Amino acid sequence: MLARTFITTITTLFGSVSLLIFGGIVIRDFALALTIGFIVGTYSSIFIASPILKVLHKGKVPDLTPKEHLF
Repeated sequence: MLARTFITTITTLFGSVSLLIFGGIVIRDFALALTIGFIVGTYSSIFIASPILKVLHKGKVPDLTPKEHLF
C-alpha cells in the first residue's frame, strides 16, 4: 500500500516541480503551494494516518480469504 503512495507522490511531484521550474512568474506561487501540499499530504498519509488506522483496528488484519468456493 505504501508503494502506491510513493509512486503517486513521485509522479505528481514530477509535474508540480516541472511547473515550479519551467512555469512563468504567475504559476510559480501556485506550483510551490501544490508541491508543499503533496509533501505534507504524503507525510500525513504515511506517518500519521497509518498508525491511527492501526490503532482503530487494534492491530487486527481483516480475513480476506473466501469463505466458500465459487466453483
